[in-house]
Amino acid sequence: MNSSEKFIKEKLDQRQSNGTYRTLKPESSLVDFCSNDYLGFARSPVLKHWVEKEVEANDRALNGSTGSRLLSGNLAYTETLEQEIADFHQSEAGLIFNSGYDANLGLFSALPQRSDTIITDELIHASIIDGARLSYANRYTFRHNDLKSLEEKLKHAQGNCYVVIESVYSMDGDTPPIKEISALTEKFKAQLIVDEAHAIGLYGKGLINQLGSESRVFARIITFGKALGCHGAIILGSKLLREYLINFSRSFIYTTACSFHQMASIKMAYKLLPLSANEVQKLHNNIHLFKKTSARPGYNLLPSDSAIQCLIVGSNDKAKQIAGQLQNAGMDVRPILSPTVPKGTERLRICLHSFNTSDEINLLSETIHKLSYA
Repeated sequence: MNSSEKFIKEKLDQRQSNGTYRTLKPESSLVDFCSNDYLGFARSPVLKHWVEKEVEANDRALNGSTGSRLLSGNLAYTETLEQEIADFHQSEAGLIFNSGYDANLGLFSALPQRSDTIITDELIHASIIDGARLSYANRYTFRHNDLKSLEEKLKHAQGNCYVVIESVYSMDGDTPPIKEISALTEKFKAQLIVDEAHAIGLYGKGLINQLGSESRVFARIITFGKALGCHGAIILGSKLLREYLINFSRSFIYTTACSFHQMASIKMAYKLLPLSANEVQKLHNNIHLFKKTSARPGYNLLPSDSAIQCLIVGSNDKAKQIAGQLQNAGMDVRPILSPTVPKGTERLRICLHSFNTSDEINLLSETIHKLSYA
């Protein structure tokens, strides 16, 4: 075993010994309480049929894009779709990226400069953290959803300042005080950037649109792999920002473009979303039912009105144990372990969907209650 292999083995052994070792699991027939398919679009026969028809109607489209968008991979279809999505969200322009991770990496590594400042909520997504690290800008975090903490950081900002939040936090499921944060960023002449990955669908076009705050946000990241049931992401903002990213965003410039099939899937998902009021209502009903059946003493459920409901159990071992027992009972619930979340806040991350039945949700709540006190 050479020195590199020895290092790899030691790191993996360390993960196994402290209970944080990760493994892949294939798809299963368990009841889905873990995916981000909040409205069931990923399994929708309607969406599948529409995508097939859209591909058939564009029979000259290739299987792959053949190159980056700056070389051979750009399509008029994609540029039209970008503008349609921007219009849908009441934004001036948009630029599609291959994934939400690519979008955040590309935005935050390219936009803030060495003399600028990035201020993020302490629970911001890893893709934003990684992008910010590549920027060389001054980086600060503020306490989760804490306006006083944010203001203190804003007082020390230098250069162009970017405040970054999520409209629904991926590991807690809660929402920030967006209007108050907008007011603070305006007071200090900072720019607000909002990742809307987990808000789309649940809150229609997203929380920024719902609040009428489009003009108060510098950029939004919209991902297609959650409620829209497909893949990819778009950064919404000004036409000037779009042109800047085309020229300076490395995760856009140096990657093969999305295929036509992926673009067709996104286009059809946006066609289906305005017609899905019943599915959205079912999702909200299921969230209400789960919270109601879970309201009991000692049941440490984080406050959330979103599809993401998190039960804090306090250790990796207990989170894995309860998740395993739930899976044995036919329900796919996954544990979220430290260091993904802070030590002591290890949890079950429960994702609710429009297609979950009342019986499934009641069974989930009762089973968790029994197991958490076993």
